[in-house]
Amino acid sequence: MTESPPLVTFGEVLGVLRAQHPGPLDRGQAMRLSIAGSESNVAIGVRRLGVPATFLGRVGDDQLGAIVRATLRGEGVQTRLHLDPSRPTGLMLTEQRVADVRRVRYYRRDSAGSAITPGDLDEPVIAAAGLVHVTGITAALSPSAHDTVVAAVQSARRHNVPVSLDLNFRAALCTPAQFRSYLMPLLDSADILFASLDEAPHVLPGTDTATPEQLAHALRGYGIAEVVLTDGRNGAWAESESGSYRQPAHPVTAVDPIGAGDAFVAGYLASWLSRAPIQDRLRTAARVAAFCVATLGDWEGLPSHQELALLDLGDGSVTR
Repeated sequence: MTESPPLVTFGEVLGVLRAQHPGPLDRGQAMRLSIAGSESNVAIGVRRLGVPATFLGRVGDDQLGAIVRATLRGEGVQTRLHLDPSRPTGLMLTEQRVADVRRVRYYRRDSAGSAITPGDLDEPVIAAAGLVHVTGITAALSPSAHDTVVAAVQSARRHNVPVSLDLNFRAALCTPAQFRSYLMPLLDSADILFASLDEAPHVLPGTDTATPEQLAHALRGYGIAEVVLTDGRNGAWAESESGSYRQPAHPVTAVDPIGAGDAFVAGYLASWLSRAPIQDRLRTAARVAAFCVATLGDWEGLPSHQELALLDLGDGSVTR
């Protein structure tokens, strides 16, 4: 079988300290060190599904940066990571305050990842991509990060490489009005758009009460070939020129919801790059997201393609 063309993405990867038990961090907690970042989560998820992925970015010349490099390479992701000797790799703390409520704190101001510039991109790598994936997180990180997103999209367009855009609004980074100003100029360059139902109104003011179908249709009006909307346990919707599609969430016992959106995107894009039909893309995306929420960590529990069928087994099943 011919290997799929690679996904290329970029952004900030953070070191992550994740509490291992419910309770307040300021009373002392056992914590586990890992990494996370929306785009790197997607790259790892795509690679686990057997599709090549390349990650571009910048990390500090420090121990967290070394962990980022080792982890991505260990997952089979090709990396083009610039070492920044003057800025640290960012850090995220994840607190499980009570069993079903988590809080995340970021320490990323003046970090190496937030200082990414268009010069950190690799045009030949983008030119050889099957898809370039960008997010609103990186667009909102800093002026230079925003310029890098714009430059990557322009480079992809020059080389006729499709672009995937995940809105990924983060209130800690910008206001809804700022977010709209960052993202609106990118919409008409996106071939695939991902958004949660609560994010879409940030770029479509006055649509807070719109149905998923109405939101998808309005976003398609920007010339976007495929719009995919997600709503957690309520499933997902997609609209393309071939029609409208509905995908229920796959039922699982939720353990950790963080990273589910990135997992969904990874499943969808891996299937897109493998030329699967849109309904199959949605089905795979829902299954990958289910694996994510049923395991601890942003990406650690993401499945291989062969493991997707495990969700068809009954509760309490044991394979031997």
